[in-house]
Amino acid sequence: MAFADTTTPTTVSPSRVWMITGASRGLGARIAEAALAQGDAVVATARDVAAVGQRLGGGGALLPLALDVTDEAQAQHAVQAALARFGRIDVLVNNAGYGLMGAVEEATADEVRRLYDTNVFGLLNVTRAVLPAMRARRAGHVINISSLGGVRSSAGFGLYCSTKFAVEGITEALHAELAPLGIHATAVQPGYFRTEFLDGASLAVSPRVLEDYAASAGVVRQAVPGINLQQPGDPARLARALLQLVASPMPPVRLPLGSDTLRTIAEQHARVAAETAQWSAVAASTDFPQAAGTAVA
Repeated sequence: MAFADTTTPTTVSPSRVWMITGASRGLGARIAEAALAQGDAVVATARDVAAVGQRLGGGGALLPLALDVTDEAQAQHAVQAALARFGRIDVLVNNAGYGLMGAVEEATADEVRRLYDTNVFGLLNVTRAVLPAMRARRAGHVINISSLGGVRSSAGFGLYCSTKFAVEGITEALHAELAPLGIHATAVQPGYFRTEFLDGASLAVSPRVLEDYAASAGVVRQAVPGINLQQPGDPARLARALLQLVASPMPPVRLPLGSDTLRTIAEQHARVAAETAQWSAVAASTDFPQAAGTAVA
């Protein structure tokens, strides 16, 4: 494990200090670039620390650190290095993660465990490492990168979506727990943005293919190569949206980004409302019967 030199304090006085995981490429790199451009300091982490330097350059406002988020001890060391350099962490962006394509049945137990180790347990490792310093200052913002897939699951990406459903639940609980301490928590829900997410470096593909899923998950397998780098979302605009998010005195619990995510939310709410109305009588029938004349509290 190699860390950058943190023995020399920075000479800059940034308005904010960001810690961003998965910052060597994709959305993480774009967010880091935007924060640096507005004069903030960035602790940029990735498994390959050299790739961080190649993408983001150098300077006193940047601290590149090697971090495998699945290693809790590394997460603790990275946070201590960040605090030694800048004295605080104002914004944590839990961005590190990857996708898994394939039907639920097609994925092996090992594939699923590796996915959760990064997308869920890795996020928790870094969050637990950062929160003590934020609680001590009674200030900070935890931003968890969720997905359109955290709003609605889909064939071919069900297991990946399940990790983002977990991120949504964790973030909502964090919001309730941290708000009384002056700390914000937000789940950011990007739709399809034009990054390398659908290429081999960020997307694992389950090698097991079952013919029975050809008309569902199989269709997705065939479609993904044509979607890669043709997505409608602009990563630079997403990064600017996050700058607006952290500048807000009352940030939302969820921030959907992209017109495709907005459409998905509207469609999902309509579907849930229609289904709930259809089955409401059955749902209500499961309560204990109320005694005659007894009001429900």
